Amino acid sequence: MSSQLLWYIPNQARPGHRGDDVVAGHNSLENLTAQARALEEHGWDGALLGTGWGRPDTFTVAAALAARTTTFQPLIAIRPGYWSPAHFASAAATLDHLTDGRVLVNVVSGEDHPAAYGDVPAGREARYARTAEFMRIVRRLWTEEDVTYCGEHFHVTGSTVQPRPAARAARRHPPLYFGGASTAAERVAATEADVQLFWGEPLGDVAERIERLRRLADRLGRELPPLEFGLRVTTVVRDTAAQAWADAEARVAAMAQGRVARDVNWTAAAGQQRLLGLAARGEVLDRNLYTAPGRYGGAGAATTWLVGSAADVAASLRDYQALGITHFILSDTPYLPELARQGDLLLPLLRPRPGPTAPAPAGTCRSR
Repeated sequence: MSSQLLWYIPNQARPGHRGDDVVAGHNSLENLTAQARALEEHGWDGALLGTGWGRPDTFTVAAALAARTTTFQPLIAIRPGYWSPAHFASAAATLDHLTDGRVLVNVVSGEDHPAAYGDVPAGREARYARTAEFMRIVRRLWTEEDVTYCGEHFHVTGSTVQPRPAARAARRHPPLYFGGASTAAERVAATEADVQLFWGEPLGDVAERIERLRRLADRLGRELPPLEFGLRVTTVVRDTAAQAWADAEARVAAMAQGRVARDVNWTAAAGQQRLLGLAARGEVLDRNLYTAPGRYGGAGAATTWLVGSAADVAASLRDYQALGITHFILSDTPYLPELARQGDLLLPLLRPRPGPTAPAPAGTCRSR
């Protein structure tokens, strides 16, 4: 499997995210750095950094972690409106330049608290139309000079970003990840995104969405390289399948007792509605996609879990990879111990294995 393998750092102002057990200094620079360095040590490519109003600023955290690591790639979640296109393009290009091309960007369009940071609340269609403009302008600023763009939501005149992002081979700029399941979101992905992210849906559903997005990209005249696809999902990995299922079921039982409340913004999202509907189709779908967490408050990537031994979960991830998924963002709590566990147990099963050594030609000797 030749894929990008990322973890998740929640970046929360309050401790205890999804059962994480770190309380004192949970979001301190020391703890966050420990996670980023552990990701490097245990084979991960980097991590998605969560965003939202009322949480530490994602870009600031990413810059701090990049300065304290050498290979860690921050997937920086950002929102149009919180950032203007030119301001973000400049900041991201600078960090990408300073880190020799380690920046990844996740553009988020879902509901947040726009009035709190001076943005104008907007309906779904307007939000995604604005996101399309944002991504279009940012990409042009990263790759062109003297950019002028007059759109409905954003504009720039005679704009040139310096320094440029680190470009090498096919990578001209930081890739733009994007998620969304509505019709408006799919149009943005088909024309403007580099990577479309899915949550943990069954294989058949993901295959259908990939095919639909590819057809849509063709119909809308996509001008970028082919759209790539990613999966953001919770992975419960233990030494044995029996242990993994026992732990997963115990956690769901605890969730049922507490009845975790869902954020209304999550519930309204089209992608979240798709996930919540899966429980009606069965408690376990495909090999080991556990839908029960969604019944008791699990939201986003925590709505469905892939559960099992490292071999079980690796087999499931290979099933997604066979559909065209090449970017994986995994997580479980507590975050630091689990990133080490899954880095050691799961990642070796997903990395390409070296091929057999070719025999020496007849009549030659090997050096010693």
